[in-house]
Amino acid sequence: MNALEVRFQHEVLRIEPWGADSVRVRSAREAIPSSDVGALTDPPPSGPVTIDGGKLVNGELTVLVDIPEGDGFPFPVVRFVRTSTGEELLAEEREHFWWPGARVFYGNRSGAGEVHQQFKAYPGERLYGMGQRTHGRLDHKGLALDLVQRNAEVSIPFVLSNRGYGFLWNNPAVGRVEFADNVTRWTASQARGIDYWMTAGSPAAILARYADATGHAPRLPSWASGFWQCKLRYRNQEELLSVAREHKRRGLPLEVIVTDFFHWTAMGDYKFDPAEYPDPAAMMAELSDLGVRLMVSIWPTISPLSENYETLRDGGMLVGTDQGAEFHATIRDKGMAVPMPIAFHDPTNPRTREFLWSVAKKNYFDLGVRVWWLDACEPELNPGHPANLAFHAGPGAEVANIYPRETARMFAEGMAAAGDPETVLLCRSAWAGSQKYSAAVWSGDIPATWESLRRQVRAGLSIAIAGIPWWTTDIGGFHGGDASDEDFRELIVRWFQYGAFCPLFRLHGNREPRMSTGWDMTGGPNEVWAFGDTAYPIIKSVMEMRERLRPYLHQQLDRAASEGLPAMRPLFVDFPDDEQAWDVDDQLMFGPDVLVAPVLEAGARARSVYLPRGSRWTHVWSGQVLEGGTTIEADAPLHEIPVYLRDGAVVPVAG
Repeated sequence: MNALEVRFQHEVLRIEPWGADSVRVRSAREAIPSSDVGALTDPPPSGPVTIDGGKLVNGELTVLVDIPEGDGFPFPVVRFVRTSTGEELLAEEREHFWWPGARVFYGNRSGAGEVHQQFKAYPGERLYGMGQRTHGRLDHKGLALDLVQRNAEVSIPFVLSNRGYGFLWNNPAVGRVEFADNVTRWTASQARGIDYWMTAGSPAAILARYADATGHAPRLPSWASGFWQCKLRYRNQEELLSVAREHKRRGLPLEVIVTDFFHWTAMGDYKFDPAEYPDPAAMMAELSDLGVRLMVSIWPTISPLSENYETLRDGGMLVGTDQGAEFHATIRDKGMAVPMPIAFHDPTNPRTREFLWSVAKKNYFDLGVRVWWLDACEPELNPGHPANLAFHAGPGAEVANIYPRETARMFAEGMAAAGDPETVLLCRSAWAGSQKYSAAVWSGDIPATWESLRRQVRAGLSIAIAGIPWWTTDIGGFHGGDASDEDFRELIVRWFQYGAFCPLFRLHGNREPRMSTGWDMTGGPNEVWAFGDTAYPIIKSVMEMRERLRPYLHQQLDRAASEGLPAMRPLFVDFPDDEQAWDVDDQLMFGPDVLVAPVLEAGARARSVYLPRGSRWTHVWSGQVLEGGTTIEADAPLHEIPVYLRDGAVVPVAG
């Protein structure tokens, strides 16, 4: 076996190469679990690997295992060092000098239990990634984070360190991580072992190795980089078509339009309500003639009134519970006078994936639908107690975080089986490996505020580092925003300017006046012409700029598919040797050649911009050339944001 294995007392510790410059570390009592549902399926190819006693060398990563003598009970301790320099990248640290060690198992006599994995903390370390968070930080050092899926909180437990390593906690259990000043500690509330992956290299190399280990995203379909139009709910076929027609009448770009929730007869029927969509075939034909694709909203919720409920229930295809009835939330769906309990399908069950895809294929795919909105796929529980759930893949406490990945898998595999694998699955959550199933993530039900916009910049960069190259926000925010309010109109202009440099470009929101949640809700106007005579021409010019940028964007997303390098990324990915680039959290690189500095403050007509050293930067609107390594005060009138091209690059940002 090509692995370093240490057996000490009741523990088995196995370290094996898992891709270039990378290892997988597993530990358990008595025996390594024979199966798991994590993100590491097959090891990628590695270079030459040497194992000598307690030392494993795989390229630039060397792993050392020692059982040091000293105070307390002896325990094996693992250290990771850079092979070429001997520099320590990361090392385990005992929780206590006497007991316990760095890897801790609190069993519950079922083969599972609470586990801890503890590492040293390092002064000056910065930690990036971890999916998508709402705390508004790019650097996670000093934070404690729950490892659980929630609306707008996407838990992908991968972190990239400025010390030169990447780390994946390959455990979908509900848990917690603490990036404290005195320790880094990962915990799972219930697991059968410890499992993590470690790699060494530059930021770009780390992202490439991570994609090799967890799966590469496919190439983004050519249409998907265009404009997506959505509001809370177009209530019927004619409303939806009228908006698509108006886009074309005005000469506005439009690639995708969305029919959101409650377009169905009942949650779980997965078909158009004929009272609202009397001729979906004709609707699809007209949209096709307009050059527009329809995205259909798919929820994991199953109403007890659904025609599929009994089949799913009796076939064991619904999420079970340890205690109580198998209902996990309430909503006022069609046929309900008041909110009623609803169930959730179990995508970890292959029978569920096969059955539900067959329903979606018959009712949507066969009509021509190819774009899917997998909403509320955390899943959105009420109350939020995933540990009470029972999945085909295992107890909720152990596996709940893979729910969004398996939901995407259901539609990706279904599309592939139907002979048409090219799709985009817009998901509200994800886990490690979701990207290989065509999952795009948006940032959930966020407020329509300036503070929210500022948080989106960090959230988008974080999830890009965590392996999801297809990402977007609800332009303008989801909760609130009055299309007739001048303050909101300024916000949505600035949000459009930022959104044009996101991988996906999508307008959505529950605008004022709003209604209570239920099947008859619609939301206020949310079309680009609804925001007034000042905002409209600016937004139109942003949409036209996005059209010019699409070929360049696809070049970068092709690199995301082949190299794991996201198109939208923090400055330090391209400038790892510039110490200041690691601190910038309100700018982004759009590919290697375009630096974007969104305007994130109400009323601002200028902002501070850092231009990384080692390059010359051309302001796209004025043509002014500036040397890197400087911070400048850049003009930002309402109709433009600061954008700079690197070293004379030719990218058609300006018209």
